[in-house]
Amino acid sequence: MTQRTFVSALMGLVLLTTACGKKAEPVVTPQPATRPTTAVDNDARARQIADSIRAANAANAERLRVAAAEAERLRAALVNEIAETIHFEYNMDAISADDQARLDRKAAILRANPALKIRVTGHADERGSDEYNIALGMRRAVAAKAYLTGKGIDAGRVEVASLGREVPIDAGSTEAAWARNRRDEFEITAGGQSLVKPN
Repeated sequence: MTQRTFVSALMGLVLLTTACGKKAEPVVTPQPATRPTTAVDNDARARQIADSIRAANAANAERLRVAAAEAERLRAALVNEIAETIHFEYNMDAISADDQARLDRKAAILRANPALKIRVTGHADERGSDEYNIALGMRRAVAAKAYLTGKGIDAGRVEVASLGREVPIDAGSTEAAWARNRRDEFEITAGGQSLVKPN
């Protein structure tokens, strides 16, 4: 082996050794620079959360207010329907077809609200004696109660009374005034705080 061949072989060996012994450099993915969290950032985040909670609470309060207003509007409408008077012909206690429809609606409200109790008060016009008109007013109140119990309302939920001619709603002495005074009035005596609409 010549010196030249030897030097070439030695050089090749050195190159091969350095190439094999060299480790590959790891690939490093650059990370985005992060800013340290500060007290200002925390305060801003806390304010955002507090604002979100306040907004949610305000929305819930508004929903509750609207629901309560609707429930009260419905309750008032049902109270007014219960309070509608019915009227009678002179010296009669028979219930007219129009007033039967009113009593049907009252019965439906009573069925939908089992805690509801009412009083029916019968009235008469000014003609006739006090005793006669008290009795006539009672017959009128009892007629309305009988109609309601005939529609399935428990008799214990309907109280009756008579005021005869003592409390006119029209003080006139005309046929029109007398017709207005011959009536049954209805009032809620229990269970009217929250009412549900009949189906």
